[in-house]
Order: sequence, then structure tokens, then C-alpha cells
Amino acid sequence: MPVVDPRFSILSEDFAAAPHRHFARLRERSPVHYEPEIDSYFLSRHQDVRRVLTDHDAFTTETLQVRAEPVMRGPVLAQMTGAEHTAKRKIVVRAFTGPALQDQIRAVHANAAELLTPFLPLGRIDLVNDFGKPLAVRVTLDVLGLDRNDWQQVSAWLGGVGEFITGIVLAPERRRHCLDCAEQLEAYLVPIIEQRRRHPGADLISKLCTAEFDGIAMSTRDVTALVINVLIAAVEPADKTLALLFKHLIDHPRQLARVRRDPTLLPAAIAETLRYTPPVQLIPRRAEQDAEFAGTAVPAGATVFCMIGAANRDPDAFTAPDAFDLHRPDLGTARSFTAAAQHLSFGTGLHQCPGAAFARAEIETVAALLLPLLDDVRFSPGFRYRETGLYTRGPAALSLDFAPVRDRVTDQADGRPPGHVR
Repeated sequence: MPVVDPRFSILSEDFAAAPHRHFARLRERSPVHYEPEIDSYFLSRHQDVRRVLTDHDAFTTETLQVRAEPVMRGPVLAQMTGAEHTAKRKIVVRAFTGPALQDQIRAVHANAAELLTPFLPLGRIDLVNDFGKPLAVRVTLDVLGLDRNDWQQVSAWLGGVGEFITGIVLAPERRRHCLDCAEQLEAYLVPIIEQRRRHPGADLISKLCTAEFDGIAMSTRDVTALVINVLIAAVEPADKTLALLFKHLIDHPRQLARVRRDPTLLPAAIAETLRYTPPVQLIPRRAEQDAEFAGTAVPAGATVFCMIGAANRDPDAFTAPDAFDLHRPDLGTARSFTAAAQHLSFGTGLHQCPGAAFARAEIETVAALLLPLLDDVRFSPGFRYRETGLYTRGPAALSLDFAPVRDRVTDQADGRPPGHVR
């Protein structure tokens, strides 16, 4: 029987308020923490988390059949293996790399400029709710070939889908709401998918509709699941990472000044943000056989949650891990957005996030646009910072004041760097 600590729970309000305060205690005293309420094990050491995420035979993604498939409306990439996984992942990855990526970056810049411009003369913006959330949805809709004017409705549906996937304990009424959101999103997508099947274009939905696996075209159900998969994977982490990047740089003014002086440091700042405060905090797996971690037995069939935030702050993996340091020598910026990353924020192994390269390009493009325009940036008076989420986590809001930009921004639409704006 697993040992239960009645004095501590990962499901408690105390943990939810500031998970990072408990990471060291978990790694040192309870690296295999058992939560009886949900009959699940939580692993917090870097070596254990990496082991689970890379041993695909011993630890599978079968939990997603219950946790994700009902709202994804079909199997998602992480559930697939073998030739099917390779073929479908390649289609998605190609949509976010190479020449396609260059077109997307121009769309990212144009969307960001359009959203930002009304706030420039005001000198105040909520980087989460005014900017980051609508930007992440609109950019992803562009990639898929969906109408960006639908972003608010799509965002509301995605909120329900995301709640279902990330809700550790979900009340029956919330579960019903989430399933309703998924059904409405499916009803919105299916006619578009069928139309793209008849008249394909250059967008990702068209590519999915015209692709074949083992000589057979993907069904509408297959395409719908992959589209929702892309929406969740591309939207959920993007706005959180952008806001967290600015939060940490404002908290560390010397590092902010260095990035302003030397924009080539921006990728390092993004990589360190992902390590320090990963937007995806938990990744679930199912143990297919009995396993042991730190002398604690985990039985076959058990659900295992990999604690990415705790693993990324393990002193066995990083020096002074609780410090935000964009000059960190043990991070390796060049490999931080690849399968060789030392941090685990994109997962690792077979099911590492296929959009890592796009995430880097998107956040780097937007941050490079924002930094010269948000001069003298600081938290707004009276603003109280608060993060939310256990499975995925980020700021509830990020209200910032900056020096108002009085001149008209003329270089936004054509994609030129905004560095000359005063």
C-alpha cells in the first residue's frame, strides 16, 4: 500500500496558491507522492520524470482515452504509436516548420500589431486578457484556415475542452459543460472540414483532409480530433509563456535591460521562462507494469503524473534552480526547443510537443515587437499578481503600464521591426 501523508495534498488550496514553494519538499521527502482521492502518483524528480516520458512501453498515454478523447472527439497524436503516429505527426510538424513557418511569422506579427496598436497611446495593457489570449487563438485560426473573427467563440469552446483535459477533479455539472463545448466545437468544424475536403487550400485543415495513411484518407472524425488537438496545443501555452516572460523580466530589471540592449538574448530569456515556470505543469501516463521510484512501488495500471515544474527546478539537473537566470550555463538555449532540451517543458521522447519550433518563433516574434514599444514597462499601480491552474498554469492577468506611444505606428503592418518607434 502507498504511504499517504495526511498533512499535505497536491489537490489542496495551499498547493494551488504557490506550487513552487512545495517542489523541494516533494523531491526530498516524497518524490513519489500518492493522492488517494484520485488514486494517482505524482513524480517530482527530474530523472524520474524523464524516465517516464521516454519509456513508452512501460508508461503509456492510455490515460488520454478518458482524459482527452471525449472532448477531442477522437484519438489525439499523443495516443498514437508506430507508423500512424509518425505519419500524422509529420503532417502537423510540416505545418509549423520550414517555408510554412515563415508565412506564419508574418501573420503572427500582423495579428500582434493589430491587437497592440489601440493600447499604445493609453500606456496600459493587460498582457494576458487584452493581448495574449486573443493573439494565441487568432494566430492558430490563421494556421488552420479558420475565420479569425470567430476567435471569441472558439476560445470559449476551447476553454471547456481545456477544463475537461486539465481538471484533476471535475464536478458533474462542469463535466457536462465541457462536453457541450466540445460538441459545439465539433459541429462548427465538421462543415468546414467537409468543404476543405471538396475544395482544399494551403491551410492545415486542407492538408489533413488530403493526407493519406496506409493509402486511406483520414476520416472527418480523425481530422476533427487533430484540429482540436492543434488548437489546444498551440493556444494553451502561448499566452501564458508570453506573460510569464514579461513578468520575470520586470521582476529582474537588470536582465530586462540586457535583453533590451542585446535582442539576441531573447531566445535565452524565453527558454529560461519555460524552465522556470512551464505553462504545462503536469503530464499524465499509465504504468503498464509494476515500477519502482526512489524505493516506492507503483503498481501496474496506476496513473502517474509527471510534475514538470518540480522536475525543472531539480538541483540535480540545474544549478541554483530556483533563480531566474537567462545566462544559465546548464540550460543550453540552442537545444531548449528541441528533443535534446534539458528542461522538460515540451515533454520529451516520442510525444514531445510537435509545435516547439513554432512556439519559439511565435513568442520571440511577439516579444521582439513588444519590447521596444513598451518603454519603461512596469506593473500597473494596485495590480496584484496571481497565477491559476494545477495542470496548466499561468497568470490570471498581467496589467502593465508603459510610456505611451503618441506617434502613429507605421511599420507594423508590413512586418518591419518597430525599433524606431518612440
